[in-house]
Amino acid sequence: MRNLLYRKPFSIGLCITFLGAVLFAQATAPAPSGDPSRLTVERIFNSTEFMPARFGGFRWLKDGSSFTRYEPSASVKGASDLVSYRIDTNERKMLLSADKLIPKGETKPLSIQGLDYSADDRRMLIYTNSVKVWRLNTKGDYWLYEPTTGKLTKLGGDAKPSTMMFAKFSPDGSRVGYVRENDLYVENIDTGKITRLTSSGSATMINGTSDWVNEEEFNLRDCWRWSPDSKSIAFWQFDASGIEDFILLDNTQGLYPKLTRIPYPKTGTQNAAVRVGVIDADGGEPRWMQTPGDLRNNYIVSVDWTADSREVYLQHMNRLQNTLQLLAADAKSGAVRNVLTDKDDAWIDLELPDMAWLDGGKRFLWVSDRTGWRQAYSVSADGKEVRPVTNGDFDMIAIQAVDQPGGWLYF
Repeated sequence: MRNLLYRKPFSIGLCITFLGAVLFAQATAPAPSGDPSRLTVERIFNSTEFMPARFGGFRWLKDGSSFTRYEPSASVKGASDLVSYRIDTNERKMLLSADKLIPKGETKPLSIQGLDYSADDRRMLIYTNSVKVWRLNTKGDYWLYEPTTGKLTKLGGDAKPSTMMFAKFSPDGSRVGYVRENDLYVENIDTGKITRLTSSGSATMINGTSDWVNEEEFNLRDCWRWSPDSKSIAFWQFDASGIEDFILLDNTQGLYPKLTRIPYPKTGTQNAAVRVGVIDADGGEPRWMQTPGDLRNNYIVSVDWTADSREVYLQHMNRLQNTLQLLAADAKSGAVRNVLTDKDDAWIDLELPDMAWLDGGKRFLWVSDRTGWRQAYSVSADGKEVRPVTNGDFDMIAIQAVDQPGGWLYF
């Protein structure tokens, strides 16, 4: 299948070259000024004339009856309000006005860059003041807002500005967990008590987020998961010690050049060692999952809890990326068992959504190109029964949604 993809670049290159020549000719040819019948490069690329209208920035509420979106604030100039609309009546409801987000002693509201709700919808978790890490803005500040009381609380205690990452409500809504300077913390919402779960975090020992290689290779950024019962947290740990630095020189941003050092393993040199731990949300020592092989020559590309919080399912891949094992790890002992294995003569093409559990946790969805085509399968929890869900001479690119009650898969 993949060979077909490699036969096309030459012809595509000719098309691009030809098209480039046409566009260049259009760009250099004089166009009558103000002639609306004349299609020019300027009209195509330097105007919004042909830009499609977009309906973005919305989010469905849990019951599916309404959606939320941001609109220019009526009370604070330059800010946004969060409103909802019912899809059947178009009824508009104010959920969060910008004037409610002005911290004590400040004059401007928080700029919402991310928003999450607790399971009971009683609280909102607001992400703001973000800064970039590698490619995306994943460090920032987190605030808690309670719509019924109007209470606005900054999380993190004495955390430095823009140092918190991947804050999430516990499933029972009683706590918020987050990463801060490569360590994991849990904060009790009612009491404000902060519990530091790990203390090994440093520039080279990374808990709850990832190093550059795993971020770039597998889009791993948020590297920790609440257990469904809210009692434990599973997290990745990356040990990047011993990796040589790649040095970037930036002499364009200021009077003097700036050096940036990135631990960057090249071909044949060692990767970061990766392992997964499970730790009690109240604190204690982590229990390490007993994944096979050299920790520096294997990847762990996903971590998902079972519904009963007893096991953690890990996707474990070798450095050549041609063998992928799904391992079930006991959250208490760390013992692992192999559920299934995919192999490929070239490489495994990963599909990494959160695992979709079916039939009350008895089965799960798995994406594989084991037949030569990328398809979805329903697999028993022990891996012994594999049923095709999609089947045909086509590649299923990605799962978009699973409607379990209706029995539908959207892809």
